[in-house]
Amino acid sequence: MTLKVLITGKNRKVAGDISERLEKDRGYFIVKCNPNKNAVFDIMLAELPKVVIICLGDETEDTVKAYDVLREATLKGLCVTIVIANEEDEKLFMKYSDLSKVYFLSRPVSLFALYEKMTEIESRFAEKMDEEMNTLKEFVNEDAQNRHRRKHVLVVDDDTEQLIHIKEQLEEFYDVTPVKSGDAAFKFLKKKKPDIILLDYLMPNKDGPMVLKELRTMEGFDDLPVMFLTGISEKHIVIQTLTELMPQGYIVKPAKKSELVAKIIDVLG
Repeated sequence: MTLKVLITGKNRKVAGDISERLEKDRGYFIVKCNPNKNAVFDIMLAELPKVVIICLGDETEDTVKAYDVLREATLKGLCVTIVIANEEDEKLFMKYSDLSKVYFLSRPVSLFALYEKMTEIESRFAEKMDEEMNTLKEFVNEDAQNRHRRKHVLVVDDDTEQLIHIKEQLEEFYDVTPVKSGDAAFKFLKKKKPDIILLDYLMPNKDGPMVLKELRTMEGFDDLPVMFLTGISEKHIVIQTLTELMPQGYIVKPAKKSELVAKIIDVLG
């Protein structure tokens, strides 16, 4: 199994050295990104790495909080996070981070310790893959599940800040999947049907109305609730579109958490 590893952090020298060694010695697929919330969020959506290595350097509360976008993936076991830091940055990270579980590795980095941990992670994900491939056939009572499960919201918006903001507002009450384009939304819909879609009205290539029109032609999705996300400047255009496409309504960005949840409750109950 070849691990996909995301390497980021303010300490570019350590990040560069680690990238080179893991690629050369272990043959891992390495992806890199800038150490900010938007970049990490986008690369996690696009690449789905199994390991995230954060190389800390001269951190502040704000720079440490940027990595909180990894919280859900870490919590669900979708990735393992390793933080490389000196004693000062390690204490700062532990104080301000909301991540539930990380592995710390002190500088200067022991390649032996790092490789040992990476081997363990490889084995863990390989075993998990084997388990998924050999699962027993099971009966799923969908009626029982639907009565008690959390509702699933698909959010489609090309603005990373908006995706993060809406996800943070809703994840207390709903399962939230954020995607950045109409094409990404249709790719997701091939695998799973959400309970509602929050759809940005203005997007490049394929805008909200185009996505909704295509959605209404798809078998099984013609009745899926959709609400447009729109800025104040486009509000009048959206209202004109409502009578033609018949979505369940619209939400003006940026919306307060209470307003956003209330809108969804109006549709889903």
